[in-house]
Amino acid sequence: MDAVRLIVTSRRALAASKGVPEQLTEVWQAQALAQAIGSRLAVAGPPELRGEALGLTELAGRGCGVLGTPELAPGELRAAQLTELGEARQSLMCLGGLLGEVGIALVGMACSADDEATYWQCMEAIDAADESRDRVLEMLRRLADRDAVLTEREAG
Repeated sequence: MDAVRLIVTSRRALAASKGVPEQLTEVWQAQALAQAIGSRLAVAGPPELRGEALGLTELAGRGCGVLGTPELAPGELRAAQLTELGEARQSLMCLGGLLGEVGIALVGMACSADDEATYWQCMEAIDAADESRDRVLEMLRRLADRDAVLTEREAG
């Protein structure tokens, strides 16, 4: 499945999730998907994105590690369904939106946490999601810079 379809599926699942355990599972799924997309971009994406893509892979992996691996039935791991990235800009724009929604969901969970462990788990996951989103935004900026240079060359 392509990246954008998986991201849309993750956004819907996150929005429909109820209760902290289900929300944490969806946040983990989103971070795992971000890690997979970062890994693909690092290997096969535009050269100017590869360093930031590696950083995204690392940060999203940290976000997964903070949350702990949920129990998923075979075939439920969305990141494993990633078969193609599609157009890098579109995938990154959608991923940035998903990571923003992840951050918002985590803030809500942290504010309503019944125990200190869940609160701090959410806080660390918020940091990972925010830093992952920052990497995505940096990659979008690099793509815009590349396009501007190409446009100048074509005009000049």
